[in-house]
Amino acid sequence: MKKTGSFVLIGSILFLAYILQYILNIRWTILYDLQLNENYKRWSGAFVSAFILFQWILTFTRISKKLRMYAIQFTYIHKWIGILSPIFFYLHAMEFGYGYLALLSYIFFINMILGTINLDIIKSTKNWVFQSWMITHVALSFFITFLVLFHIGVVFYYK
Repeated sequence: MKKTGSFVLIGSILFLAYILQYILNIRWTILYDLQLNENYKRWSGAFVSAFILFQWILTFTRISKKLRMYAIQFTYIHKWIGILSPIFFYLHAMEFGYGYLALLSYIFFINMILGTINLDIIKSTKNWVFQSWMITHVALSFFITFLVLFHIGVVFYYK
């Protein structure tokens, strides 16, 4: 199987597994109990936040002349980490949440799917397709980052 096929297959399976466990209310009891622990929530949240911040490294490798030589390597790493993100999300939260947390969850998974169905899969030579895909993916990433920072602020403000 080609690399791009692997990305789509693994990303789709992990996304669907998360959605199915949510819809069918399948709970890994030990993990669910851990997620009720504030200390666990903060550390798993720190991990998810670090993962999101790590994903921004690709942007810096593309815009920095000194780092540009690493852009192709980081693109590959970025894709793998992106398709594994439902696991990271699951370890932090088995549910979407309410209010802004639901919004964060929905946008997180929309962006994950958008990244999984990337330009290697779309294979369009039209510049507007590339620009539309990239602008949408980056805009959603900014919004996710903003919501994560807001969430961190709320968590620690109401401690």
